[in-house]
Amino acid sequence: MDTAPTPTTNVPEYTPSEISGAVKRTLEGAFGRVRIRGEITECKKYPSGHIYFALKDEGGKIKAIAWKTQVPRLGLAPENGLEVVATGRVTAYGDRSEYQLIVERLEYAGAGAILARIERLRLKLAEEGLFGDDRKRRLPLLPETVGVVTSEAGAVLHDIHTTIMRRFPRPITLWPVPVQGEAAAPRIAAAIAGFDALVAGGVIPRPCVLIIARGGGSLEDLMAFNDEAVLRAAAACRIPLISAVGHETDHTLIDLVSDRRAPTPTAAAELAVPSRTELVATVAQNTARLAAGLHRMTQERRLALGRAERGLPDLPSLLGNARHRLDDRALRLQLALPNLLLARRSALAQAERRIPDLPGLIAAARQHARGAATRLLLAAPNLVAIRRARAAAARLPGASALLAAPRTRTSLLAPALTHALGAAMAHARAAEARTFSRLSPAPLQSRLRERRTRLEAAAARLETVSHHAVLARGYAAVLDRAGHPVTRAAAIAPGDRLRLLFQDGEAGVTATPDQHSKRASPPSQPRLAL
Repeated sequence: MDTAPTPTTNVPEYTPSEISGAVKRTLEGAFGRVRIRGEITECKKYPSGHIYFALKDEGGKIKAIAWKTQVPRLGLAPENGLEVVATGRVTAYGDRSEYQLIVERLEYAGAGAILARIERLRLKLAEEGLFGDDRKRRLPLLPETVGVVTSEAGAVLHDIHTTIMRRFPRPITLWPVPVQGEAAAPRIAAAIAGFDALVAGGVIPRPCVLIIARGGGSLEDLMAFNDEAVLRAAAACRIPLISAVGHETDHTLIDLVSDRRAPTPTAAAELAVPSRTELVATVAQNTARLAAGLHRMTQERRLALGRAERGLPDLPSLLGNARHRLDDRALRLQLALPNLLLARRSALAQAERRIPDLPGLIAAARQHARGAATRLLLAAPNLVAIRRARAAAARLPGASALLAAPRTRTSLLAPALTHALGAAMAHARAAEARTFSRLSPAPLQSRLRERRTRLEAAAARLETVSHHAVLARGYAAVLDRAGHPVTRAAAIAPGDRLRLLFQDGEAGVTATPDQHSKRASPPSQPRLAL
């Protein structure tokens, strides 16, 4: 018997898959393709290439998926916090009972969202110092090659080429890239890095200056030049870079990273190469200024040289005066030497005349010594006699009293005896005084020392002019028969008898002709033979 309860309602029963399929069909049929505006959140890219994220606003959130086949055509790369308008289809995922948006395209949600994103990127790169003036490089004056990164189909390339050819023709190397769209940013970054990687002197010439150019457009069209990859490639480029994106009123972040910004592509070409006409005019002006400066400098130097020349003395006159003084000094020198010799000979002769006769001095000294000895011999007996007389008188009775008191002695003795004795005593005292004055050793020694000193000085002076010292050194004096000195060989004739005076004696010689002499003397030059 079946005990199952009987159903009490007529509502049909569905399985989860049936409900999920029904919901999916209803969503896809009711909505189809939709455009949803919201802020991207929970963005995540999987290794498979799919990108999962969500779109939210103040009251709700919807999940979104961008399949890997659709990612290159999205139009922009999804990022957290970016406000976009997503175009796609609403569908449901039955396994989880979730609905989601299959994204086919992403667009910025108005200018405000784009500007906010650009501002965030600007602040980020400014903190890293990519906009600093110290990173800016100077542009070359005349580049050998100009590199251009732009579209090959636009009018930008034509404007750049025309301007460069007009100002100063230079080779142009083009790297064609798309300048808008989702594939523009990586292509532009690759072009900048490719130009920077070129080697100087290679097959493709390395540009000296690089121009990044694009024509005008909307803010969305210029977003490729606000891309972070493009900005970092421009900052890392070692080639001086000129940005020329949009018109004068358009501003992109690449203008801040590049070394120079040009308002238009034509202005960028004018910055890249100089004007030949202006260069020629500048060179001509500098040449004229240089020539004028050189002329002025030459005139100033010429005037200074003229003033210096006027300040210089007359060189020919100075030279003539110097020559005249030289001749005068030479003549005076020729006259001065003989005069000097004559003066020296005269002084020597006068000195020789002032030298006393040494033999005469010696003879006088000997004579004086003999006289002193004779007087001494004569005075000695008288002295002895006086001493004996005094001793005999002293032995007489009363002689001491008589000598001590002459007045008493005179009164006692006879006048004759007193007179004789007084005369004898006076004579004895006088003789004694004379003898002692002659024999006093001090005056005699002083006189002897004085005479010896004078004798030695005279001997020294005589020795200085004596020819004996010269003969002692090995020389010999030549005398003729009359005893006169011979000073010139020309005064000797062959056969003359001569005397050679040596230190220890003389020797007679005879002058004979010199037959073996190799000198330049005449053949009749005599020589001496002992």
